Amino acid sequence: MPFLCLLYFVNYLDRVNIGFAGPNGMNDELGLTATMFGFASGIFFIGYLILEVPSNLALHRFGARRWLARIMLTWGIVATIMAFANNPTTLVILRFLLGVAEAGFFPGIILYLTYWFPASQRAKAVALFMAAVPISSAVGSTVSGLLISGGEGVFGLSGWRFMFLVEGLPAVVLAFVTWFFLTDRPEKARWLSAGERDWLSRTLEAERKATEAEHHWPLRKALTHPRMLALAFVYAGITYGLYALGFFLPTIIAGFEEQFGTDFSTAQSGLINAIPYVIGAVAMVLWARHGDRTGERKWHVVAPMLLGGLAIPVALYLGSPLATMVAVTFCAVGVCAALPTFWALPSTFLSGAAAAGGIALINSLGNISGFAAPYVTGWLKDLTGSQKAGMWAVGACMVVAAMVALVVGSRLAPARSPEPFVPQDESG
Repeated sequence: MPFLCLLYFVNYLDRVNIGFAGPNGMNDELGLTATMFGFASGIFFIGYLILEVPSNLALHRFGARRWLARIMLTWGIVATIMAFANNPTTLVILRFLLGVAEAGFFPGIILYLTYWFPASQRAKAVALFMAAVPISSAVGSTVSGLLISGGEGVFGLSGWRFMFLVEGLPAVVLAFVTWFFLTDRPEKARWLSAGERDWLSRTLEAERKATEAEHHWPLRKALTHPRMLALAFVYAGITYGLYALGFFLPTIIAGFEEQFGTDFSTAQSGLINAIPYVIGAVAMVLWARHGDRTGERKWHVVAPMLLGGLAIPVALYLGSPLATMVAVTFCAVGVCAALPTFWALPSTFLSGAAAAGGIALINSLGNISGFAAPYVTGWLKDLTGSQKAGMWAVGACMVVAAMVALVVGSRLAPARSPEPFVPQDESG
């Protein structure tokens, strides 16, 4: 799990570091308006959408170790080349190619976790993995700020270019580590005892057979059923809030100077940006553990979505930077807490190839909001001259998606508890 968190930390940072580059020199150097910046940020998800399902099916067939290493190598190369974008068109093309290269990474990990964790422990497992999102946003914002300010002029590059260069290289290195380090399935895990391997494999196989007997969702059904579209819409609502924060929170903090007369350095802005995500990471793990312990899924998705949806537009009507950041933190907590329990829902009725295709479909369709969020938010900012309209759109989308989650969640069974592992001696 720590290794998977590291991979996702690097993945998410390379995905959203454009949010730090924009207000710190990139927009001015490349001549980007808010709408153009939003388009460049969001075009990533179009390439991501196209290849999600085939990529996850390939992972299911060839194994996580090989396929994740391939994904990381290609995205690391593209992320590094972004340091040399010299006009808006080149930036947009590279962001699109970054999405193509990364396609399948996140749903591949979600699928991979179903190979290792029983259903009753899956939300906690996903939370531990996805804690890399708020940690990446927290630590990454500070690191990105330091790289931008400290990298100005290094190798003759602007600070934001130096940041892209440095933050793209770890993915290339970790691709080779993944190839030799990751274990595809429990039965191949030499670091488990024979009894542990047998118990885990037997438990997961029993769950798979029970799921197939109860629901019997073949791949075709998993790619066409209305329930999948509903879950994709719910996920779109969650990620709408996630990416709106990721791409525009640095811009909102930069706007404190004009709104409240503050004067923060780039490094200080990075630290302020980190606060909501640090608290969100803690809330994510604790909330997911509570959901696993109770077996309840529906309200563990709906309640935090409502919190986040109501908090984000309120943030822009408050009278101080502190009050604004408190409201933003509530939004971050809501978004982070909803994510891991949401990903425990599809595996309650999907398994095998259907799980591979279905999880990828939900992620790819849901991540359309990754394109819509920065583009619509930027467009509304240019149209109205204020961030308020865009944040209201974020809040409305999250609240509506929460209502859909309430309906869909009512039709899903609670997580089953597996038989406990009982260690045995060599004689059995």
